[in-house]
Amino acid sequence: MSESSTSSTWLTQEAFDRLTAELARRKEADRKEIAARVEAARQEGDLRENAGYHAAREEAGLNEARIAQLTELLEHAQIGEAADDGSVSAGTIVTARVAGKEQAFALGGQEITADVPEGVKVFSPDAPLGRALMGHKAGETVTYAAPNGRQIEAEILDVTTL
Repeated sequence: MSESSTSSTWLTQEAFDRLTAELARRKEADRKEIAARVEAARQEGDLRENAGYHAAREEAGLNEARIAQLTELLEHAQIGEAADDGSVSAGTIVTARVAGKEQAFALGGQEITADVPEGVKVFSPDAPLGRALMGHKAGETVTYAAPNGRQIEAEILDVTTL
């Protein structure tokens, strides 16, 4: 998930803590372990034909990319709890009839996926559906423009907090 410095991702405190712990682990233990594997593979000789060396270098690159992603995400994260007034906000699970089909989804950053019940998708509050539903309550119907330009109706059936 790509984040820019002008956007933020809404996270629960649990998700923020989990990602902070992952970042610390990747910076400390994982970096050292991968560096040791790179060095051990380098000692094996010819680097052009050393698959272990190339695999360890690729793993190091992936780890550094995730560190950069987590650092950016955590620097710009909005941490909070959902409003408990029955209205749709980041951190709520919404059950809605969208284009005639009932579905449940949570509003927040993809990083809260581990915090939502199994089978519940996570949508950004900044997505067209998320923006249209924000601030509304069960029993209300909203219309939003899908990415293809089509107008879609969504009836809010239930709103609960994570």
